[in-house]
Amino acid sequence: MSGVSVGERLRAIRRQKGLSLHDVEARSKLEFKASVLGAYERGERAISVPRLLRLAEIYEVPPDQLLPRPPEVEINLTERAEGEGGLTIDLTRLGEADEPEAQVLRRYAETIQLQRQDFNGRLLTIRRDDVRVLAAVLGCRPEEFGDRVDRLGLRAGHSRRPS
Repeated sequence: MSGVSVGERLRAIRRQKGLSLHDVEARSKLEFKASVLGAYERGERAISVPRLLRLAEIYEVPPDQLLPRPPEVEINLTERAEGEGGLTIDLTRLGEADEPEAQVLRRYAETIQLQRQDFNGRLLTIRRDDVRVLAAVLGCRPEEFGDRVDRLGLRAGHSRRPS
């Protein structure tokens, strides 16, 4: 595992979290200087295990997620599922929703995020296979799932529909 690949993963997670190098510096109370973090990300400087573990705490991700994955297990997080029977959930709205259905969706979304190593915290694409499972859990047909999500006001780019 090269320093460059670890650095690329560090940069990817930081960006998914929507943080700049200076944001991390501030969040760490100057424990991680922006210039040093940038050197880690460029592979110019090796990061120790204790520092990697601390960075995982700051990013609020499991430590193993900061390590690169072999190409055969990488998941394309830019994949769009809308035309394939999936939809995109607004995770911010999901976190604020109190409805029992939203709580089920929130637990499932957390599992998907961990599985995909997607920690941006704002949007999550629910793929066709996940729609089938969620529809069954919520007691509706897969083709009705989108309407259910819309009524809860959780689809990204859509406003809440009246019940």
